[in-house]
Amino acid sequence: MHAKKYYRHPELRNEMLPVDVVLHPSWWHAHAGITFDEDFFYHPAKRVEGERRMEQVLHERFGRHGLGADHDRDLPVIGAVHNAAGFMVSEMLGCEVRYRADGAPDVIPAGREKLDIDPEQPFRSAAARRYERLRDQLKTRHGRVLGDINWGGVLNIAMDLRGQEVFLDMVDDADRIKRQLRLLAGVLERFAGGIQAETGTSSISVNRNVRHLGEPVFLHSECSHTMISVEDYEEFLLPIDAAWSERHRPFGIHHCGKDPHRFAASYAKLPRLDFLDLGWGGDVALLRRHLPHTFFNIRLDPVGILGQTPAEICATVTRLVRQSDNPWLTGVCCINMDRSVSDAQIGAIFDTAAELRKEYVAEEVA
Repeated sequence: MHAKKYYRHPELRNEMLPVDVVLHPSWWHAHAGITFDEDFFYHPAKRVEGERRMEQVLHERFGRHGLGADHDRDLPVIGAVHNAAGFMVSEMLGCEVRYRADGAPDVIPAGREKLDIDPEQPFRSAAARRYERLRDQLKTRHGRVLGDINWGGVLNIAMDLRGQEVFLDMVDDADRIKRQLRLLAGVLERFAGGIQAETGTSSISVNRNVRHLGEPVFLHSECSHTMISVEDYEEFLLPIDAAWSERHRPFGIHHCGKDPHRFAASYAKLPRLDFLDLGWGGDVALLRRHLPHTFFNIRLDPVGILGQTPAEICATVTRLVRQSDNPWLTGVCCINMDRSVSDAQIGAIFDTAAELRKEYVAEEVA
């Protein structure tokens, strides 16, 4: 029997089958007593205290899976990297943000009459100044800042500003909307690039699994792309992704909807797509045929998992990893499991990946 050799991504330099999870704020509120008020995100001492508390709880409950490694350290983490919370750029652009004790901050759509981006305004805003104060206070006390802040995505934030009318704009005023989307992309690139220059990373807060990779991924959130056609993606947004894929390496797309396979052929047109964060329900095998050298971060269904036994979770993880067809180009995550998820259900994700690693290692050395 000959050993099987799998392609490894030369820039990502990851271990085989990395796994990570993000627990919903309701879980943290119920099981760790954490309140997600404005101070959690912006008060420098509470920012550090909150992240250490989260690491401590992860270490106590899931330390055997490698979680909570920083439980005994005070780290100046600039953003809530244990949360799926993209709101700051929208706030910088003028949206109202409301904070909840047991949930991620809610962005209230601005309802603008038209999408009209001033690329300098966000960086002069009160929200930007508040972030800068947090950054400077953390650096003064700790000498550095770590982590990053979820910077969202072009269409996601266009919808925060304009609402669903942006889809009509694509039909009625296509050339102007293309210009405005490019301006918005410039705001996001400047925001994410500024944070990466400070901390060395931009996208842990978009998906925690990128922290297991050897290089920081520039990960563009495309949650709202489930609402557009492939043709509209290629006309309005693919050019932005294509430019970013040439300027930022590794480049990744976060498509948390259930239909990433609908864009498989379009994603294959990008100069490079190093990382694809693909939502549950996605056709992993079809995507792999179009993207043989892309790392697939497979997302499990955080709602469906609540009704599954550990054995059923094991079967799901195994099936999806097999469909990805390369353990070096595959990771597994589950994002925003709520207060009802059990430790056994979470553990099943990690245990299954560990068993699969053993099988693949044996296969490679056979």
